[in-house]
Amino acid sequence: MKLYNLKDHNEQVSFAQAVRKGLGSQQGLYFPLELPEFELTEIDRLLKLDFVTRSAQILGAYLGDEFSEETLKKRIGAAFTFPAPVAKVEPDIYSLELFHGPTLAFKDFGGRFMAQMLQEVAGGEPVTILTATSGDTGAAVAHAFYGLENVRVVILYPRGKISPLQEKLFCTLGGNIQTIAIEGDFDACQALVKQAFDDEELKTAIGLNSANSINISRLLAQVCYYFEAVAQLPQEARNQLVVSVPSGNFGDLTAGLLAKSLGLPVKRFIAATNANDTVPRFLASGAWQPHATVATLSNAMDVSQPNNWPRVEELFRRKIWQLKDLASGAVSDTVTKDTVREMAMLGYISEPHAAIAYRLLRDTLQPGEFGLFLGTAHPAKFKEVVEEILQREISLPAELAERADMPLLSHTMQPDFAQLRTFLTQKA
Repeated sequence: MKLYNLKDHNEQVSFAQAVRKGLGSQQGLYFPLELPEFELTEIDRLLKLDFVTRSAQILGAYLGDEFSEETLKKRIGAAFTFPAPVAKVEPDIYSLELFHGPTLAFKDFGGRFMAQMLQEVAGGEPVTILTATSGDTGAAVAHAFYGLENVRVVILYPRGKISPLQEKLFCTLGGNIQTIAIEGDFDACQALVKQAFDDEELKTAIGLNSANSINISRLLAQVCYYFEAVAQLPQEARNQLVVSVPSGNFGDLTAGLLAKSLGLPVKRFIAATNANDTVPRFLASGAWQPHATVATLSNAMDVSQPNNWPRVEELFRRKIWQLKDLASGAVSDTVTKDTVREMAMLGYISEPHAAIAYRLLRDTLQPGEFGLFLGTAHPAKFKEVVEEILQREISLPAELAERADMPLLSHTMQPDFAQLRTFLTQKA
């Protein structure tokens, strides 16, 4: 597989190189040189397979010249050890539940696949994973890499701006997992990560790598669960399918669009955001004007400069799709609360991110269409928020309950790259 740097198309790398490097020169994202497509008959055949076998064939379409199907199936089987079921919310609207993994969030798929593939290609060399999280990435990456030999993980997150239970999931592990609470927002954390990747001396010294959705391995893994969703839907839903995606860094939406590019039948996508609405405003006006990030109930989407957006634009350019055909919208905290309550009245307990995706889907679904929205995190990960909205208690799954009373092991730091660099080099 060949990938090129979106900021320098002459820089081309293999998948193994892209997994190890994370970002290209000038902080450029890697993008597939070839965009494979399945025939309709192949899509039908794939949808009849089990999740792991199908995923190996999907990823084999991209990676086949670098890895055997047997290797991919082994690595995917070790990563995807949990289901991605669809649940009926209304007769014509289903939720794709991506929160049945060890950290109860969709990031488990990408994080665990990346960990497996990094082990496959690293050749025993020491690696430092540096990543920023607005919530769920941190836990998924920490648990995916926890205890792996020759891998050190450093996770930056905005202090006080993720839920207490999210923090407990990844800041209580210790061992090869180090966590730093940054005095700033997610964009400040992301900026520090980018500065580190611009520092060639540092990259070489500590074997720097990233596990954000900017890493191509994470992104490709997410393509697989869109196929898994469609495989579970009734046949009549496949011709009129509308998919609504809660969008912060836009990795999930990028993966969905790549699934469509492969031939998965999706009529249209909805990019669902909160008050951090850079993309909906851009699609409406054509002007890219990020505002300062604001804190919302759906904190994992509190991103005003989404990293994956250049990949979305590149895919639309390559496929000769029109950006105006990408639906989008922003939902306020007030409407989000109302929607969580409405979903509970339907018998479905949700959390703010999925509620935003459901709301925009429900409000725009046309007669004859079938809706699917992504449930990206278990409602218990936002226990305090959901309980306040619904005025009822939410029980904790075992994965959260066992960590709720553990002490936090995090360091605290100003958003200062010199401090971070010292931390990375001294503790290497």
